[in-house]
Amino acid sequence: MDTAGLYRIYRECGGRVTTDSRRITGGELFFALKGENFDGNEYAINALEAGAAYAVVDMDSAVARKSSAEGAGKPDSNGRVAFPRNISGRLIPVENTLAALQNLARWHRSMSSADGRPLPVIALTGTNGKTTTKELIKSVLETKYRVTATEGNLNNSIGVPLTLLKIAPETQIAVVEMGASHPGDINELVSVALPTYGLITNVGKAHLLGFGSFEGVMAAKGELYDYLQRTADKAFVNADNRYLLEMASARPDLRTVRYGLKYEGAEVLPSSSGCPYLRIRLNGGKEISTHLVGAYNADNVMAALAVGREFGIEEDAAAEAVSGYVPENNRSQMMKTASSMLIVDAYNANPTSMEAALDNLDSVESGHKAVVLGNMLELGEDSVKEHVAVLARLSRIRGLDRILLVGEEFMKALDAVRDMADVKAAQPDAECMSAADIQDRTEWFATSGEAAEYLKKHPLKDCCVLIKGSRGSKMENVIPVL
Repeated sequence: MDTAGLYRIYRECGGRVTTDSRRITGGELFFALKGENFDGNEYAINALEAGAAYAVVDMDSAVARKSSAEGAGKPDSNGRVAFPRNISGRLIPVENTLAALQNLARWHRSMSSADGRPLPVIALTGTNGKTTTKELIKSVLETKYRVTATEGNLNNSIGVPLTLLKIAPETQIAVVEMGASHPGDINELVSVALPTYGLITNVGKAHLLGFGSFEGVMAAKGELYDYLQRTADKAFVNADNRYLLEMASARPDLRTVRYGLKYEGAEVLPSSSGCPYLRIRLNGGKEISTHLVGAYNADNVMAALAVGREFGIEEDAAAEAVSGYVPENNRSQMMKTASSMLIVDAYNANPTSMEAALDNLDSVESGHKAVVLGNMLELGEDSVKEHVAVLARLSRIRGLDRILLVGEEFMKALDAVRDMADVKAAQPDAECMSAADIQDRTEWFATSGEAAEYLKKHPLKDCCVLIKGSRGSKMENVIPVL
């Protein structure tokens, strides 16, 4: 079946699409996708029996071959196969289900308009801060427009088309988050989303196993700028970030909207235990209070304000929207427990975001501090070096009493530090603890579950505690015992 035919079925289903047979409520268009550990084709019949209106399956899948053999003939000119009566006409074979999903999403996006004009689509990527920035932008834009935005962090080759397929007739702006772990990932996603604006939050050390190097990260994220340059659309560029400026300057035909804390003459106001959240004073004197933790979130706030200005939103309304945004899902959250103050940034971690989180902890005024840190994953051959650099940064944090580390990568880093006369081998120009001092204050655990059990018996009290680690470390496991 071609994309036009599939689009008619999508419309017949009321725009309801799912890739999860367990979430069928009735009337959906189900796409049977393949993954490394699953094959959705095996659940296509279950989806139909659960109430899905149609199921899109791979033409070479067992379900398609079996039904064809049972049935009732060969594919017709549209690729449709006649099947047993209970699923007759409801099973749609295509050459590749993921490609069919993406083609359908591209078609729907290209058919979407707002107030008689092409629909603005903002594509958002970067090493850190994508989801927080997306949520801030959404909050600001919603003061004036009806917005469709990525839910959670569904930002990959499946999540992006699912987001686009949620664009409704009343949508006036779409904000689409895009993740990448390999070269070409952004090219694939922009070819589906067809953005008219783009924003790279930053570039840093993440997914080095897939990108190969920091330069590889810049090149991969820069695919968004490449696309916008070809289409003569606009990129929001943080003028305080030298890497992003270099990337933009290397594309002389790229149209830019520049923003930035220093660029705009704004400043981050001091935080304290009594007022731990990020506050920003804008150039005109207006102060913005947020529910975000850490000065590193200032760039995310400034990005949202810049997008708001581009779309004609008054500064007061944008500032109020930013102030009202409350983070969730373990992203830059501040939690007060009976015994401590927690800074929970446990959704993910890489060297760049870890450094920012530790810098923030260092700036917090607190008599006692502790960290519970998990592995930073997908760093390839740089992993030990980057984890040793974290130990070196820990050695310079004022008032740090307890260090709890989780995972094999931190064990390798601790072994490497034992071979050093001093941690200054990693930070030669800094005043820091000795390797022996780090060992005395550190407990290591294989898993976050083991760390949680230890904390039950050895609780942290009257501390400011940073909890951070890559998703695979599941650092949220320690929260209930703190």
